[in-house]
Amino acid sequence: MRRLIHLTTGFLLASFALGTVAEHIDLQQYTAISGPKPQTVFRYGHAPSQTAELFRPEGPGPFPVAILIHGGCWLSKYGGLPQFRVLAAALSARGIATWNIEYRRVDEPGGGYPGTYQDVAAALDMLHAKGAQLDLDLRRLVAVGHSAGADLALWAAGRARIASTSPLFTEAPLRIPTVISLGGLPDLRNDAATIGRSCGLDVTTLIGKPSAARPDPFADTSPASMLPDGVNTVGINGAHDTIAPPEIASEYAALARKAGDQARTVVVENAGHLDEVTMSSPVWPVLNAEIREALHINDGEGIGHSASAFRCRDSRVSVAYGSSS
Repeated sequence: MRRLIHLTTGFLLASFALGTVAEHIDLQQYTAISGPKPQTVFRYGHAPSQTAELFRPEGPGPFPVAILIHGGCWLSKYGGLPQFRVLAAALSARGIATWNIEYRRVDEPGGGYPGTYQDVAAALDMLHAKGAQLDLDLRRLVAVGHSAGADLALWAAGRARIASTSPLFTEAPLRIPTVISLGGLPDLRNDAATIGRSCGLDVTTLIGKPSAARPDPFADTSPASMLPDGVNTVGINGAHDTIAPPEIASEYAALARKAGDQARTVVVENAGHLDEVTMSSPVWPVLNAEIREALHINDGEGIGHSASAFRCRDSRVSVAYGSSS
């Protein structure tokens, strides 16, 4: 029997030295953010956007890995990669290697279908091939995506479901056991109106149009159409996210659980869409804890010690768990 458990708990915001809640970060402030340069940049294609950045912790490995896929409405004008370098560097300093993926957006030559998806797949195939020589532990792996990047992260984790007749088919793709979806838009069919309103984007620009050879363009592009995928999904949203409202994450989690997968949602108060990937916001402690839980890191480092312990202390977070028994 499936059951939904709602938890509310108590915690002082001052514990994270965040002080009073600031106004939500806006797009101008977000695009001005840029993190440090990575140790290594890998090219998986010839286009400028076909790169993956490795942030590797100091000392001996093998290191657990967080795959990072930035958002930006699948459009290059909204940036994404430089901002995600802040998160990448922070995780690297905490002993987690990060694979920060850039990809061609729909307004770049070769972007859209199938190029955008093939870029993400190629970046992951490169990680799969190079993981051992880079001293990375791909048995401890989590993907973290924001907005459009969350859609791509969930898609990447479900690639094994793609039919062999699709241009996006990959034999034996890298297995990603957990995806953390930050303000994601994972149901391209049913979220099309939201995507149009939030991004000014017709989803057919991303996924292509139906044809005789491909009657359902959502079948190999939309995570919701690729369920069940065997992935544990954690959807995190700011309560004031108007780009990808929390209800979208809840609806996807319900679909995933109905299909037999594990999925739950976390709603963080006093946070908007861009706060979800801003380290000064109330989302960061939640995200940090969820990443460490997914990677089975339990080292007693305060905030990062345990996602469940954190959730039990924070009244700003409402958590919806889906389980079956």
